[in-house]
Amino acid sequence: MSLCQRPKILIVDDTPVNVRLLEGILQPEGFGTVAATSGAMARALSRAERPDLILLDIIMPDETGFETCAKLKSNPLTADIPIIFLSALDDVTSKVKGLKIGGVDYISKPVNGEEVLARVRVHVRISQTNRALVRQHQAYLESLREAQQAILVRPEDYPQASFAVHYQPLEETGGDFYDVVAVNDEVTGYFVADVSGHGASAAFLTSAIKALLRQYTGPLYSPEDTMRGVDAVMRQILGEEQYLTACYAHLNRRTRKLSVVSAGHPPLVVVSAAGETQTVEMNSDPLGIFSSVVLQRKDLHLARGDRFYLYSDGMVEPAPGADRNRGLAELIHACQEHRAVPLDGAAKRIAEQLRGARETVEDDLLLLAVEVAQ
Repeated sequence: MSLCQRPKILIVDDTPVNVRLLEGILQPEGFGTVAATSGAMARALSRAERPDLILLDIIMPDETGFETCAKLKSNPLTADIPIIFLSALDDVTSKVKGLKIGGVDYISKPVNGEEVLARVRVHVRISQTNRALVRQHQAYLESLREAQQAILVRPEDYPQASFAVHYQPLEETGGDFYDVVAVNDEVTGYFVADVSGHGASAAFLTSAIKALLRQYTGPLYSPEDTMRGVDAVMRQILGEEQYLTACYAHLNRRTRKLSVVSAGHPPLVVVSAAGETQTVEMNSDPLGIFSSVVLQRKDLHLARGDRFYLYSDGMVEPAPGADRNRGLAELIHACQEHRAVPLDGAAKRIAEQLRGARETVEDDLLLLAVEVAQ
């Protein structure tokens, strides 16, 4: 709110003389006022006028102030408007009830003008400060989201890698990460990782992972070497109880050999050109926890037109405690069902099919689809 704007106060009282009294206190001090004589009218005006604060009488016909407050707090459009109760009920029980259902303060009737002004000013200032902090936080998360998106490689940036991706963070920023890197002229590396947790702290680590992946990628490094290099650094920078699961796959486009290394990550899924499927499962450690990480590698020989999928656990375990085996079966079925769909649309359709079949999704969704070039 700029300095020239008048804070707007909604006065809710079924007694006109009380409304005029409060208007006489507030308006000369630079406050704008609107008035309602019932709870229903107050709720309608709150949605339309978006006042900075509500002075709410408790004893009203049809709907008490407590009931009005509860309804205002249950509506996202009005939930953040601070409410000060006004009432001749001066007992502790009434005051506590008002505060528990969402009121920020309580003024006893008959009101004192100086007290009303002091309390209104304090709570309007607090509300304005909170709103400003929310806007700053939203702007910060948006800039962080844009920065995170900027470091993600796009299929059009690397067409010879023949991949498509669907990435939907649960929050503005996510802890899931993918990358596609040129290991050499013949080999492409495909990497998917999931940092424990969500939000800014997890998102900050994705840029570090990207840098490490490139540092430890090239002719001098096997897939296992790359993963161990990432692990060595992540053990130094991850917070307490944080860890990283990852799957890294090298595809030699000339020999069509696929080498897969997993670090505590869900199994890679392969769907042949004929529609046959297999999962590449390994018993290995997450990164960033143990002083000596245990990794496994498996090599496969693929054919032209085969596809393989790397993904984060949100694709198969949408909520804590969900049946991961069932989720994996659903993912495999979706990959088979969309086998004939062009790759750039298949990843999105698979993710949408899985999301639509579930009541809730409580994790980031990441699916990286790759096709062996014809």
